Amino acid sequence: MNFNFHYKGVDVNRLTNIFSSRWGVIGTGLFIGVLAALLQKSGNPGNMGVCVACFIRDITGSLGLHRTDIVQYLRPEIPGFVLGSFIAALIFKDFKPRAGSAPMVRFILGAFAMIGALVFLGCPWRAMLRLSGGDWNALFGIAGLVAGIGAGSFFLKHGYDLGRSQKTHAAAGLVLPAIAAAFLLLILLFPGTSGQGQSGILFYSVKGPGSLHAPVLISLAVGLVIGFVAQRSRFCTMGAIRDLILFRHTHLLSGVIAFVVAAFAMNLVLGQFKPGFEGQPVAHTMSLWNFGGMVLAGFAFALAGGCPGRQVFLAGEGDGDATVFVLGMGAGASFSHNFGLASSAKGVGPHGIAAVVIGLVICIIIGFTMIRRTA
Repeated sequence: MNFNFHYKGVDVNRLTNIFSSRWGVIGTGLFIGVLAALLQKSGNPGNMGVCVACFIRDITGSLGLHRTDIVQYLRPEIPGFVLGSFIAALIFKDFKPRAGSAPMVRFILGAFAMIGALVFLGCPWRAMLRLSGGDWNALFGIAGLVAGIGAGSFFLKHGYDLGRSQKTHAAAGLVLPAIAAAFLLLILLFPGTSGQGQSGILFYSVKGPGSLHAPVLISLAVGLVIGFVAQRSRFCTMGAIRDLILFRHTHLLSGVIAFVVAAFAMNLVLGQFKPGFEGQPVAHTMSLWNFGGMVLAGFAFALAGGCPGRQVFLAGEGDGDATVFVLGMGAGASFSHNFGLASSAKGVGPHGIAAVVIGLVICIIIGFTMIRRTA
């Protein structure tokens, strides 16, 4: 079954080169930074215009997979990311269904990546947004992210390899796009209303960060556009740091820097820049575990081959291995809130520290046991 689209008079190769050039990556970073700040202004939680980890966590709560009632909302941005990437992949002939590269390892890495991110309270994108909004606690998280990616890069340098994916049936590549479309249908069938904790089968927060969100159509539109441009530019925070460490390449890093600069500028314009450590939205001041949580997350991202955003975009273009990682993140979100691992504004959850230590040990074991030996 061929899903590729063809357009007369459109030079697809030229457009691809524009998106993947340095200026294309910078433009993507600027674009996402501006839209993230605008989403916050439109109603998303503070310093959380876009957070892939937090949004997946909220979705699992909305589905009832955890019952922490302040973080339950089926956020349209994530289905938008998947479907935007899917549309871009169809247009540019990038929809290439493949799978089979150590799926259970990827699932475990996804779960521990989410656990680490929820100890810090944010994915790499949110770490950058927290910094651009003046939350200095993010500095410890970003330092931990770099350290974790550095640890993963050590294993990559010494032959770590999850193996090659194999071409598979088109239906397998459609799994996450189909789930994303189903989520949008659920939003239409069971919309939340003010003050209502449950609508049909979906749960909705009536207080806390889950109750804060931009209008559905705005969130979906932004998600679709970000998914489209990020799929084309290969925007990835983990890849940016990994490429700098291993190859001294700054191609992707230039996009990440542009992302932070654009979000910072927009936060200044919109009055959303509030510097300090104390009283930051959806954040805590336990510096060691802001650092440690992101060490675990960065380590898992590096071993899996992409940050949460990149994994979502890859899944949209038919990568079954990325789909498994994303599903692992959903499981990790449920574990985090059902078993007291996730942090809150008060600090790390009762079992969060133990989970970070266990996760780091497991990532080290995966790293050493997945090194490809040469004869």
